Amino acid sequence: MACWLNLGQILKVNAKKFPDKIAVKECARSYTYPQLNTRVNQLAHSLLSLGLSKGDKVAVLLENSIEIMEVYLATAKTGLVIVPINFRLVSPEVEYIVGNSDAHAFVVHDEFTSTVDPIRANLNNIAPDRYIVVGQPRDGYLEYEEFIRGSSTDEPAAKVAPGDTWILIYTSGTTGRPKGVVRSHESHIAFYLINAIDFGFNEHDVCMNVMPLCHINSTFFTFTFTYIGGSVYIHPARSFRAEEILEIVERQKITFISLIPTHYNLILNVSAEARQRDVSSIRKLLCSSAPVRKSMKLAIMDFFPGVELYEAYGSSEAGIVTVLKPEYQMQKLGSIGFESLGTDFVKILAANGEEVPMGEVGELYSRGPMLFDEYYKLPEKTADAFRGEWFSAGDMAKRDADGFYQIVDRKDNMIITGGEHVYPSEVEEVIGSHECVFDCAVIALPDDKWGEKVAAVVIPKPGVDKATIDAKTIMDCCRSKLAGYKRPKEVIFIAPEEMPRTPTGKILHRKLREKYCK
Repeated sequence: MACWLNLGQILKVNAKKFPDKIAVKECARSYTYPQLNTRVNQLAHSLLSLGLSKGDKVAVLLENSIEIMEVYLATAKTGLVIVPINFRLVSPEVEYIVGNSDAHAFVVHDEFTSTVDPIRANLNNIAPDRYIVVGQPRDGYLEYEEFIRGSSTDEPAAKVAPGDTWILIYTSGTTGRPKGVVRSHESHIAFYLINAIDFGFNEHDVCMNVMPLCHINSTFFTFTFTYIGGSVYIHPARSFRAEEILEIVERQKITFISLIPTHYNLILNVSAEARQRDVSSIRKLLCSSAPVRKSMKLAIMDFFPGVELYEAYGSSEAGIVTVLKPEYQMQKLGSIGFESLGTDFVKILAANGEEVPMGEVGELYSRGPMLFDEYYKLPEKTADAFRGEWFSAGDMAKRDADGFYQIVDRKDNMIITGGEHVYPSEVEEVIGSHECVFDCAVIALPDDKWGEKVAAVVIPKPGVDKATIDAKTIMDCCRSKLAGYKRPKEVIFIAPEEMPRTPTGKILHRKLREKYCK
């Protein structure tokens, strides 16, 4: 019976369709589709030679690289399950994910062996001969290139069905310990096809991947281009230098980038010299993974004139739920758009499960072909996240008369002060519009009188004199734009590196509350 090809299977097809086309680039390295397919087949056979079989988990602690793409593709061809791990995690955090996922092999970049070595004795599921290192050789590890060298270049014989599990990816833990999100091949196939239609991508596009490939955003958007026969430029995710990004765009003729608001903020503050880079090759830009302030959207469109700007809302569990398309950017600023192609429907529900009236705030639920299967070994958490077939990531939203949605905030971030509800994103929008503010987060702190009070954690723009911005500046900024109970009663100034974030730049409000509630 015919069915949709998964990412690994489509690579074989693209190797025949595009024999001379560059599939992936990274600094000085590049591989055509046939070359990439050959390497992936060799890796697939090498992994199977370790005694792994369909359904076994392969943990990956790799920075953005061609190798991490190869592991994704090899597991797709063999029915193995990849467990991508954020390379910024420390040893105990890595130990929890590897142990919880029941991983049977581990692929590690050489610089991260110092994270893995202290916990190897505790990783009971991984045999000593199933550790593989990318980069410089390390004692106790199989060296990656040597590991795949000499293996068969034939297509693996494994039978992989669309409904089989491909990725076990752990949430960033914005509200607590990370949960393993079980995702099938077919949920990703749906995304690639829907994404290509919704965004208008084609095989002539060149995607620049900046986001870490341990995150769902990158597995979605980067591999869309591998699926449809485009090209991918892999950029190391360890640091983001806006001037370097613009230089690569100019040199590699990049046509699409998915970035988070923090990245755009850095680009908008580059030097006058960097602004002279030719970025005319870019056709489309995406803002995702965190709310985008209205003022920033306007600045992005000014920096990249003529570019089609998109905003998407989704999650590791639900995939892409809504898309705000370019034609609505000006008239629907602040919106996340309406249902993406293939999303069955979006509901805004009150706590009692009833749909709220138009314009009122409730919890956003969705369903569709990109939805995950379950939280790994957490049936109660899975049940809590659903109302029947409808899933919620815990975001509060509202819908306008035209059917467009707006995220108000995460349910867990809501502040209750004197019985009044305050959504931090509304206050952050006002504070973030101040000319001296680079970024900010609004949190609840304990208050003897009101139960909770609104507090603002602010990062001043680089070069701003400390005498120019103080607590009074921020409070005055809010005075005419927010009701009294919404205004910050305390302002805390921090450096950029002090703001706790997920790998994709989402601010960890929970971490700020823990720090400043003491």
